[in-house]
Amino acid sequence: PPDPTTYNPSKSGYHPVKDACWKPGQRVPYLVVARTFEKIEEVSARLRMVETLSNLLRSVAALTPADLLSVLYLSLNRLGPPQQGLELGVGDGVLLKAVAQATGRKLEAIRAEVAERGDVGLVVEASRSTQRTMLPLPALTAAGVLSKLRDIARLSGSACMSKKIDIIKSLFVACRHSEARFIARALSGRLRLGLAEQSVLAALSQAVTLTPPGQEFPPAVVDAGKGKSAEARKAWLEEKGLVLKQTFCEVPDLDLIIPALLEHGLDQLPQHCQLTPGVPLKPMLAHPTRGIREVLKRFEEAAFTCEYKYDGQRAQIHVLADGHVKIFSRNQEDNTGRYPDIISRIPKIKRPSVVSCILDSEAVAWDRAKKQIQPFQVLSTRKRKEVEESDIQVQVCVYAFDLIYLNGQSLVREPLSRRRQLLRENFIETEGEFVFATSLDTEDTEQIADFLEQSVKDSCEGLMVKSLDSDATYEIAKRSHNWLKLKKDYLDGVGDTLDLVVIGAYLGRGKRAGRYGGFLLAALDEDSEEFQAICKLGTGFSDEELEEHYQTLQALVIPAPRSYVRAEGAEVPDHWLEPTTVWEVKCADLSISPIYPAARGLVESDKGISLRFPRFVRVREDKMPEEATSSARVARLYKKQQQVQNQLDSNSSDSDPEDFY
Repeated sequence: PPDPTTYNPSKSGYHPVKDACWKPGQRVPYLVVARTFEKIEEVSARLRMVETLSNLLRSVAALTPADLLSVLYLSLNRLGPPQQGLELGVGDGVLLKAVAQATGRKLEAIRAEVAERGDVGLVVEASRSTQRTMLPLPALTAAGVLSKLRDIARLSGSACMSKKIDIIKSLFVACRHSEARFIARALSGRLRLGLAEQSVLAALSQAVTLTPPGQEFPPAVVDAGKGKSAEARKAWLEEKGLVLKQTFCEVPDLDLIIPALLEHGLDQLPQHCQLTPGVPLKPMLAHPTRGIREVLKRFEEAAFTCEYKYDGQRAQIHVLADGHVKIFSRNQEDNTGRYPDIISRIPKIKRPSVVSCILDSEAVAWDRAKKQIQPFQVLSTRKRKEVEESDIQVQVCVYAFDLIYLNGQSLVREPLSRRRQLLRENFIETEGEFVFATSLDTEDTEQIADFLEQSVKDSCEGLMVKSLDSDATYEIAKRSHNWLKLKKDYLDGVGDTLDLVVIGAYLGRGKRAGRYGGFLLAALDEDSEEFQAICKLGTGFSDEELEEHYQTLQALVIPAPRSYVRAEGAEVPDHWLEPTTVWEVKCADLSISPIYPAARGLVESDKGISLRFPRFVRVREDKMPEEATSSARVARLYKKQQQVQNQLDSNSSDSDPEDFY
């Protein structure tokens, strides 16, 4: 086989067997993973990134399918499914100390070089030890590196830091070529490839479609797409990719998907990986809407319901057949330890006939004395892990709004009317502990407007408007137009909120001297997987929040913007930041901008879209950067805003202003 140092998965006409650099059944060398990451880092086009990773995965599927799971986790920079909660817990101090010990360099010199270059991976790669070991160390494997990273995450106790340093040091000493760069980045939590989850899934589906695993070696088919035209091949790969994406939405756990995929193939995967209590699924999300008239136009003749939009934390409650209860966040993180009080209520809120179920709900802070909802900020002060029920200060009430699994049956393809009926038949309300979302079924605009105002008076964010029967299935992991949100911000004339990524910061002056006084924010272009600057933000902060942001964001300062950040035209920030932090922002309006690149070309060919009078709302700790508001959605919001304004201008004499809340 070819030398791993010359491995090139981006070459044209790549052959998954001939161009691999390991033999059938051998463990996948970590160096080929690092070489693949190098090639991905060299390009910015998403399709080229996907193809490059897909070629590596094709070789793994053909030669060493047992290592496919390890390579995927390394590509995602994860240690396992999100519900396992495995975290490395390696700060910069520990990482740099391990680098110093492994390379023989002084810690101060390494720290200064990292500050200058802004990339610990490149510094570690350039600092590889010149010391010689008595015997050559065995080459790192993909499975071995993942195993070591998991060992680091599982360490605890008083001596865990020194043990972590020992494991990290052993990895660095064994590194060759660019391996150190990507191991260091993995340890720091940022691979910096611009490779999001959807791209990795696309690469996987393409790999197992073109090179189906499980065949006799050598594979009879190494490119199942041969002979197809470019257009037919693209459509065929997209169709296959949809199978994997839909399955991953219901079962977002590669530990379950990959074994089933290897044994049964992609086409049979949905039959062998199905919605199961205990495995969190990705929740259905809603599209924003600017007014009641837009709601009526969207649903036209279809029946719909309006529900209170609660300001809490999404709680996906799983009751397993063995009686255990699990609670997951919107990001599939295991929050079971945070809510012992909710778990203790389950026996009395479900009827005896309920053996297993999955509830979709919102956990909201509740004032028992005043019998009223409290703001999200109160809920956020609640301890996150290992909560003792007797120590709980912030009480919560569960507002259930959907039932997506009941007694062995998935309900995601049932209409909402049926799911809501089953929810109400099988569960029992208790004031302040477990209640059904307050709802109203009507098509009367005055009633909807009154209900919206009442929701605000009852300390909610506004309304969720949902189709009851027509196109009313539970669309996992989708932001569906069959769920619309009508927020209280419209009552203030402020507009919708957006979730944006912080990519830069401006040093404050005057009263804000010594801290950041403004921030550069970006939307996500889902096609190119780039963060595109959309506005400068400087309002909505308390002095305490500004101080907290300054302390938090200091750790994310980098010398130059990432290759997947687009900010040309915007005022250059004093500090560029690693694009990992998501903030919720509201604005008065959206406007065409010759400066900002967000949504450029989607409304006007050479101009983007910016926010007018943006204002900070809160940090979205529950959102990853790849879940930020998309540039396409920014363009849609702008177009809808213009449509509404045009209607107001043309019908100002006979329009009801309540229609445009």
